Amino acid sequence: MAPLQLPTVVDVNLVKNLSSSLADYDALVVVTTCLDETTEFLDNSVAKGLESFRQLHTDFNNDVTFFLNDNAPGKRIIYSPTGAVDRDHDDVRRFSDAALAGVKKALGVGSRSPVIACFGSKTYRQANLVTLLAALEATYVPLQIREDVPERRTKADKLGFFIGQKPADDGCGQKLIDYARAVELGRAVGRDIGGADPERMAPPRVAEYVQELFGKSSGIKVDIIKDKKEFEKDFPLFAAVNRASTCVDRHHGRLIFLEYKGEGEINTTALLVGKGITFDTGGLDIKAGGIMAGMSYDKCGAANVTGFFKVLSELKPKQFKAIGVLAVARNNCGEEGYTADEIITSRGGVRVRVGNTDAEGRMVMADPLCYIKELALKEVNPHLFTMATLTGHVIRAYGTNYTAALDNGPARHNETAHKLQAAGDEVGDPFEISTVRREDFAFIADQGEVADVLQCNNQGSSATARGHQFPAAFLARVSGLDKHGRNSEKPLRYTHLDIAGSGGELPHSPTGRPIPALCQMFIADRVF
Repeated sequence: MAPLQLPTVVDVNLVKNLSSSLADYDALVVVTTCLDETTEFLDNSVAKGLESFRQLHTDFNNDVTFFLNDNAPGKRIIYSPTGAVDRDHDDVRRFSDAALAGVKKALGVGSRSPVIACFGSKTYRQANLVTLLAALEATYVPLQIREDVPERRTKADKLGFFIGQKPADDGCGQKLIDYARAVELGRAVGRDIGGADPERMAPPRVAEYVQELFGKSSGIKVDIIKDKKEFEKDFPLFAAVNRASTCVDRHHGRLIFLEYKGEGEINTTALLVGKGITFDTGGLDIKAGGIMAGMSYDKCGAANVTGFFKVLSELKPKQFKAIGVLAVARNNCGEEGYTADEIITSRGGVRVRVGNTDAEGRMVMADPLCYIKELALKEVNPHLFTMATLTGHVIRAYGTNYTAALDNGPARHNETAHKLQAAGDEVGDPFEISTVRREDFAFIADQGEVADVLQCNNQGSSATARGHQFPAAFLARVSGLDKHGRNSEKPLRYTHLDIAGSGGELPHSPTGRPIPALCQMFIADRVF
């Protein structure tokens, strides 16, 4: 077994002048909306070279351009334009797309130490941050390559970052670099866990990774449950999904508990449950027709909750507390597998009739959600979240680039989803807002006398009306959060995040989303 290689983020140095002090770099990547914005900052020879290419290239403002220039660092220049940024359908992702393409091109032509020069648009307050995050993303190396192919362990030695235009209140400079590197480290953790194959990140090995990641000096407390009897006693729905894996030690599930508590008097608490299905066969309702491929990414919810805690361990925001539960299991099929028609009583005392074993995600999260609900009643200003690659329906509804956010009543009153959407729009991590309605609670109400709740119908979510909304109702009902709505004496804010579309898909690395938006919402103002 190869030794564990925890993620690192390439060093980033703030470059203050593009006309000098670039001897240690070997490429210049220009990210801008317009070449005219750059000329006063660039070496005269470089500026003239770019202007010559603009005259020759009819699609210069849309294509990545690479050319050689003796006065450029390493003689390499990559011009990566954003294209238009001011149309109704444009957003700050124009900068991330350009930066990602530009840095990939630089690395592809042999650069190891490129300088990224961002000429930010005043339209987007966080254009510089978004550009740097994309540049860092381009340097990520997957965990199994780092461990198994040592000569490919890194893609770059360092980056330079030049801010050519500073929008008001941008938080630029060294603080921006430190913040971006911390967020990227969190995303790298999310990619490591979410993207590694189902054996490399089988449940016990997820636990090993998390324990190694959060050592004694990290500021993160880690507790792990692996005892089958404890699952059955305190987390019975999780135990049901895990049952078919208990006879295979390397597949046996884990519940991993994380806690961060910042300095000072706590004024906000985030409580998060992440779905960590390391491989989803569908259980006895087995996935057929070739759709089982890619199901190792069904652990991206838990992976990204872990990544969020990694950002906390790096930045250590004050007066903030976070509690996380990673529900890590493998949805195997076998003689011990749980079945449709079983009736299981949840931690919250709700009798659940299983309708489809391929709806395991809501099963593994419901009892941990009940657990953090119990904790939330004792915490200061609590915000509860579930994060999961939960439904194909959310992809049918919104495509592959957007996280769906669904608030309960107290969260909707607090405009939690709207605040997340606004935070995500700033940093290129977009959300769509869905609503949980009475039809969703009616859908999950069991029609017989024996059970209270029907876990799922026997169709795929993408073939079911409101297929990504009713699972949020299930989680609220089975966890007991429906007893803490707007009309209760102790209302609790709860938001479900379905990242099936935004989390990424094979063969590409996971995205690490929505870590940037959560950081922008809860951490940024505490560390800048």
